Amino acid sequence: MIATIKYNSRNYKIDLSKPLDISIALQGNDKNVSAWYLKPPTITPHQEDGFVGAVASGASVNFNNIWFNPHSHVTHTECAGHITKQVHSINQNLKQFFFLAELITVAPEKMGDDFVISKKQLQYALGNKKRKAIVIRTLPNTESKKNMQYSHTNPPYLQEDAIVFLRTKGVDHLLLDLPSVDREKDEGVLAGHHAFWDVYGSIRMEATITEFIFVPNAIADGTYFLNLQVAPIDNDASPSRPVLYEIS
Repeated sequence: MIATIKYNSRNYKIDLSKPLDISIALQGNDKNVSAWYLKPPTITPHQEDGFVGAVASGASVNFNNIWFNPHSHVTHTECAGHITKQVHSINQNLKQFFFLAELITVAPEKMGDDFVISKKQLQYALGNKKRKAIVIRTLPNTESKKNMQYSHTNPPYLQEDAIVFLRTKGVDHLLLDLPSVDREKDEGVLAGHHAFWDVYGSIRMEATITEFIFVPNAIADGTYFLNLQVAPIDNDASPSRPVLYEIS
C-alpha cells in the first residue's frame, strides 16, 4: 500500500507494506537486553487463590504479569520528565508521530577510557541536512545488541557538544542503539540529557530521546519517514516501537 505524505510543503511516497522495525522486543528472561543493574524482566502467569493464568495449566486464557523497567529492558522513548523534579509524561508530551528522519552510522572514537560520539562526527555525517529526527547506528553493529548486558561495561555515549549541535540544528527526536546518551557512571550529571532538552534554558517538552534501538545492517544510511509510537503509559518513559519507511 503506497501512501502520500505531505511534509513541509513537499509530497513523499512511502510503502506502508514495508515497515522497517528498529525496536528490540521485551523477553521475560535473562537473554533480554539489560542496563542499570536491574535483574532481568519477567513474564509469568498470574497466580491467585489456586488460579494459574496459563491455558497449559488448565486456565481458559493466558493471563500474564509483566515486570520490567523501560529504561533498563526495552526500546523506550523518554521525555524531559526523565530528569525534572516535576513529573512529566511521555504519553502527554509526544503528540505527533511521523517525522522525516536521517539514519547515520557512526564508529565511536576512543577518548581515554571511553568511546564517544563527537560533534565532528555528527557534522560530517549530517552535513547541511536538517531533520526533525536523527537515528544513530553505532559500530560494530551485531545482533548481540539485542541481548547485551550493559551494566558496568561503560558503553559509548555522546559528548555534550555533540548533543548541543543536534539541538541547535533543530533535531527534536534522537534515537540511538545505546542504553543512554550519557556516560554510564557520571555521578548523576547527565549532561547530554540536560543539553538535549535545554533544561536550564527554554525546556523542550516536545523533544524525545529513544534508546535501545537496533538497526539491522541491511538498512542503508539515508533519509526515511519515522513512525514513533509509545505505549500509552503516563510515565517519563514508555516502551516504544520506532518504525522506518523508505521514501520513493
